[in-house]
Amino acid sequence: MNDLPKQKETNLSFEKIKKDILHPMQNHKGLELWIVFLITVISVCGWAYYIQLKDGLGVTGMRDYVSWGLYIANFVFFVAVSLVGMLISSILGLLRIDWITPISRIAEIIAVAFVAVAGLVIVLDMGRPDRVLNVMIHGRFQSPILWDVTVITTYLTVSALLLILPMIPDLAICKKELTKASPIMKKLYNILSLGYINTPEQHKHLHKMIRTLMVLIVPIGLAIHTVTSWLFAATLRNGWDTTIFGPYFVAGAFVAGSAALIIAMYFFRVNYKLQDYITDLQFDKMGKLLVAVCLVYLYFNLNEFLVPGYKMKTGDDIHLKELFYGNWAIMFWASQLLGNIIPIILLVNKKFRKPLPIMIISLFVLAGAWFKRYVIVIPTMLHPHLPIQNVPENFVHYYPSAIEISVTVLSFALVLLIITVLSKIFPVVPIVETAESKGIEVKIDA
Repeated sequence: MNDLPKQKETNLSFEKIKKDILHPMQNHKGLELWIVFLITVISVCGWAYYIQLKDGLGVTGMRDYVSWGLYIANFVFFVAVSLVGMLISSILGLLRIDWITPISRIAEIIAVAFVAVAGLVIVLDMGRPDRVLNVMIHGRFQSPILWDVTVITTYLTVSALLLILPMIPDLAICKKELTKASPIMKKLYNILSLGYINTPEQHKHLHKMIRTLMVLIVPIGLAIHTVTSWLFAATLRNGWDTTIFGPYFVAGAFVAGSAALIIAMYFFRVNYKLQDYITDLQFDKMGKLLVAVCLVYLYFNLNEFLVPGYKMKTGDDIHLKELFYGNWAIMFWASQLLGNIIPIILLVNKKFRKPLPIMIISLFVLAGAWFKRYVIVIPTMLHPHLPIQNVPENFVHYYPSAIEISVTVLSFALVLLIITVLSKIFPVVPIVETAESKGIEVKIDA
C-alpha cells in the first residue's frame, strides 16, 4: 500500500482557485504593521551602517588577520539559500515533478530576495563602496571576485525573469480581478502581463521561453556557489585548501535553501490560508528532499574532515582541533548535529514530515547552515601559516562588534521585506498552473 499523504480532496473550480489565491493580496491583517516594523529595523540598523561608512571598518571587529568576518559569512549564507530557486523551479521542474507547482513561485521569491541582498552584503563589507564599479571597470579576469560579481548579477537577472515569466498569465488575471488595487498596481499588472489572453500561440511561446530559462539557470546556479567556494579554495590556507569546496558548497546550499523554503511554505500556508494548495503532500515531499540533500552534504562533510584528519599535517592539526574540541567546538558541532545529522534521523520518520514538526526542524537546519558558514570563514583566518605575535590583543581574536551585528540584522530584515512585498503584490501560488495541473479549464478574458 502507498503510505504517502494524499492530496486533500476539494471541489476546486477556477473561480475558487482565483478567489483563494488572490484574497490575501487584498486582505491581510497585520501586514502593514509588519512592514512598518521591518522598515523601522532597517532604518535603525542603517544608522549603524552610516557610522561604519563615516568612520571606516575600524568600528567592526575585523583586523589584519580576520579581514573577512560576519559580513562574508552572511554573504555565503545568502548565496546558499538563493539556490533553492534553481533546485525547485529548474531541476525538479525540468524533471516534470508535479508536486512542486504550488511552491515553485515561493522558491523563486526566496531566490530573488536572497541573491539580491547577497550582492548588497558585499557592498556593506567594503570600506569604500563608492569604488564598487571599479570591480567591473578595472577587474582582472584572473580574479575569482570578478567571477563572483558576474555570476551573481547574471543569476539575479535570470531568477527575476524566471519569477516574472511564469507569472504572466496570473498577472493578466490580477489585472481583471483585483479591482481594489491602486492605479499604480493596475498599471504594473497591465505592463507585466504583456497583453496575455492565453491563446494557443501565446501559451506555446511562453512555455518555450520558460523552459529555456529553466535550462539556462542550472549552470548559472551551480556557477554562483562554485565560484563563491573558489574565493576560499583558491588560497593555501588550512581549512580552505581543498578541491571539493565547489560541490561541497553546492550541496550545503541545497540544504539551506530547502530549509528556508519549508519555513516559508508553512508561513504562507497558515497566514494566507492556502491549506488546499500547500498540502501535507508538499511538506512530506520536501522532507524527503531535505533528507536526500542532507545525506549528500553529510558525505561531503565526512570527506572534508576525515581526509585531513587522517593525514594531520601541522596546519590542519591546529585547525581541526580548534573545530572539534577547541574554541569553535560548540558552533561547529551545533552546525553538524542540529543542522544535518539530527534532522536526517528525525525526518526519516513520517510523523516529523508533517507541517509543524518539519517547520521547526527546518528552523534548526537553517540556523545550523548559518553557523556552518561562520565556522568556514572565521577559524581559518585565525590560523595563518605564520604565528600571530607582537600584535594588539584584539588582533588575536575576532568578536563581531555591535555595528557588524546591526548591519547583519539590516540585511536579514531587508530579505524579509523583499519577500513580504513580492508576496503582497504577486500571487504566491501559481493560479493558472495550479488549475491546469488539476485538469481545470482556464479562462482569461481579454
